Amino acid sequence: MKQLQKFYSQISKHSNYQLIHPVILQKFDLKSSPLISRYDKERALFMTQKLNLKSKKILDIGGNTGYFSCESILNEAESVFFVEGHREHAEFVNLVAELMDFPITIQNSYYDFVKQKNNKCFDVVFLLNVLHHVGDDFGDKKINLEEAKNLISNAINSFLGKTEYLVLQLGFNWKGDRNYPIFQNGTKIEMIEFVYSNTFENWEITYIGVAEESNGNTIYNDLNSINIKRNEELGEFRNRPIFILKRKPKLNSEKELIFLDSLVPKYKVDSPYSRIKKDIIISRIKSFI
Repeated sequence: MKQLQKFYSQISKHSNYQLIHPVILQKFDLKSSPLISRYDKERALFMTQKLNLKSKKILDIGGNTGYFSCESILNEAESVFFVEGHREHAEFVNLVAELMDFPITIQNSYYDFVKQKNNKCFDVVFLLNVLHHVGDDFGDKKINLEEAKNLISNAINSFLGKTEYLVLQLGFNWKGDRNYPIFQNGTKIEMIEFVYSNTFENWEITYIGVAEESNGNTIYNDLNSINIKRNEELGEFRNRPIFILKRKPKLNSEKELIFLDSLVPKYKVDSPYSRIKKDIIISRIKSFI
């Protein structure tokens, strides 16, 4: 389809950022050649292994050319609400949805994390590699780095009550500029601490996916004591963890106490992230001692 190829080929800052989904590629004989691989297939595999998307309502923010929206529908999601600021990308996904009869609703705009004009609720929100562009692609361009970090935190928490799960990925550099690192040393533990310390009251980090390379192949595995270390050989993008956050239920302290008391004889902490949480808490306390 010439029209599909035309929309996909339009030049912009984020052109060729995603692969065309292989199902679309094969059906319409399109050419997809991103300048740098962002491991869409590998990231999608991790997400769909951890989250059952069947019959779920999905919000895909900054969906680019729709790889994760299409993957959601192919994994039997009920519907996708697709938000993308780049007009040609939005038109591309709109045409794909029409030709494939995919239940994808298109909104061609940058998502407003403050006003959130869309009052719909979703089961899963994809927020992949968007928020570190605040003050650049969207939002107030006059803000500084500290203000941007506050806006990132506020944006994540703004989805409380809007979704059950939030799938998050962040870049290490503000606006993608290496001169403005969001985290001083550019490490995964700094990013994990930032996400945890700014969300723990509202969200539980259920999974953290980290890219590893084996025999020339990339795979996202659960966070562990080895892959938490930054691996320069993987490049900046594959050092970005994938966070799957689950909304915490409103706490009824009395019922919680009764429940925990009932578990005392065999209760123990067995979360794969308990050690990391302890390290974060200790590191934060040290500065006050």
